[in-house]
Amino acid sequence: MRRIFISVLLTAALFFAAAGLPSGAGDRAQKSSSASTLGKRQDAAQQPAPPRPAPPQEPAPQRQDQGKITQVVNLVDVLFTVLNRRNKLVPDLEKGDFKVWDDKSPESIRYFSRQTDLPLRIGLLMDTSNSIRDRLKFEQDAATSFLFSVLRRSKDQAFVMTFDDEPAILQGFTDDAGRLRDEIVKTRAGGGTAVYDAIHDACQKELSHPPRPPGDQPDVVRRVMILISDGDDNLSNHTRSEAIEMAQRYSVVIYTISTSTQWIQLSQTNPDKIANRKTHLTEGDKILQDLADETGGRAFFPYHVDDLDQSFQDIGDELRNQYSIAYIPTHSQYDGKYHRIRIEVPEHKGYQVRSRRGYFAKANTGGSAGTNSSGN
Repeated sequence: MRRIFISVLLTAALFFAAAGLPSGAGDRAQKSSSASTLGKRQDAAQQPAPPRPAPPQEPAPQRQDQGKITQVVNLVDVLFTVLNRRNKLVPDLEKGDFKVWDDKSPESIRYFSRQTDLPLRIGLLMDTSNSIRDRLKFEQDAATSFLFSVLRRSKDQAFVMTFDDEPAILQGFTDDAGRLRDEIVKTRAGGGTAVYDAIHDACQKELSHPPRPPGDQPDVVRRVMILISDGDDNLSNHTRSEAIEMAQRYSVVIYTISTSTQWIQLSQTNPDKIANRKTHLTEGDKILQDLADETGGRAFFPYHVDDLDQSFQDIGDELRNQYSIAYIPTHSQYDGKYHRIRIEVPEHKGYQVRSRRGYFAKANTGGSAGTNSSGN
């Protein structure tokens, strides 16, 4: 028995020597193996949760898909026209002539261009509620006169929408002024007035994605709305602020023509002023003025359709000769709040800039580069 025990010890010693282990490691190896097995079982039962990733910080780049890095950019772009003291277009200014403020902060202009002879996409909105029944013929004549004065075949396109209790498209986008006129003369008056719903729908459903220019021309058009109404809204589901925000979102310039003849001064004979015969504005007139001012357009208060002849020509010239600037606000905030824009031409006294008055600072939630205005 003793010889057998010694033989076993010698065999074990030879085995450990061959394996490179010191003598007496058998017991340790066995203990280690048992501890390792027990540790694995404990690890499997008590596996700690992986650490949470740190939340992304705006405007840190976000990786999307494979190898594509995008970043939210609060770029604000503004279209505007410049007029001199006599309300004549000033088309030849340079980037250095302008200063821009976002709220009260001066901003650096990142991009600047002069854009001329661009295709127009026009929404012609006619109030056909009961309150304008006596002026419906004036509306029809004014709308037709504008289209034949401004619309260029094979270049510009327009649609006609009427509104009383609710908006309705009479004729979709077309470059045929005759087809538009044929629908305009069929209009009849009756019902309530939903001005803000009409503006909201026209911007969101039509002017947000107008027809592209034909051929290989760049996809850059000017969006404009001609609103003919007395301005009295009594049925809209949307507010005035919501209507203005929708117009600003899609860079729609609103020109308003009042059908109200209260406080009209018929003795006005100055040809430069007969499109604004009003001596006092009604509440509806003030709404029309506000819609135009907030979007960079103009409000007109005529009596005869002939009062608007020169004004229609001026509108066409303005829309085809605009400036464009873009900037990144110094104090950029993704707060959804309204921010005022002010553009000045400090070295040219008497020049007036006509542009939208502000924007809503909404961040692009999709993670791609975003702006606060569609611009084109």
